Amino acid sequence: MADLSELGSQIAASLPPGAVTEAYVARGVELVIRIRRDQVRTVMAILRADPRFAFEQMMDLCGVDFPERPERFEVVWNLLSLTHNHRIRVVTTTDAETPVASVTAIWPVAGWWEREAWDMYGIAFEGNEDLRRILTDYGFQGHPLRKDFPLTGHVEVRYDEERREVIYEPVNLPQDFRNFDFLSPWEAMTTLPGDEKVHLNRIAPPPASLLEGQKALPDAEKQP
Repeated sequence: MADLSELGSQIAASLPPGAVTEAYVARGVELVIRIRRDQVRTVMAILRADPRFAFEQMMDLCGVDFPERPERFEVVWNLLSLTHNHRIRVVTTTDAETPVASVTAIWPVAGWWEREAWDMYGIAFEGNEDLRRILTDYGFQGHPLRKDFPLTGHVEVRYDEERREVIYEPVNLPQDFRNFDFLSPWEAMTTLPGDEKVHLNRIAPPPASLLEGQKALPDAEKQP
């Protein structure tokens, strides 16, 4: 805890004034710093190049959606220093229109993560020349991890026998498919061909205990 707090203080002191808005140790084991959006490239370059920090690897980049906030998205980078064996989580915020600076020039692997954040949340990254779908189809509409994205999606895909091609069309939910009895299809199935004896054994009453049978006999028929 003390080492992480000291590391956070050193990082905050080494960055441009005002770049870090908050630094704290979460759950006693994770160093988190929150930075201004316009300082992303400067902060990341220092964290990568400064030998006191030496965060050589970017392990993850992800988005978080808080629709009730003016800047609804948080962009989170998880960095690892193999030299010093410590980690840091860097967080900034943005909205649906304002791009965040790409860090692909610092960690080339960030290109894949930024594409995923764009695909899932619609977070744009300035400087990434390859922002395109990576998990959804190229014709997909919207960004599925946004909290206000409909659970059914906007369109559905099916193969049309007449046109002999895959087509997109508005989602159509027939009412028949909204009524569920939550029963397993196997529970409603009768005896399967070849399983007659198994089925009879399954539905037959369990055999009575031998001790219970002895008690049911008349006294004269009981063995001495």
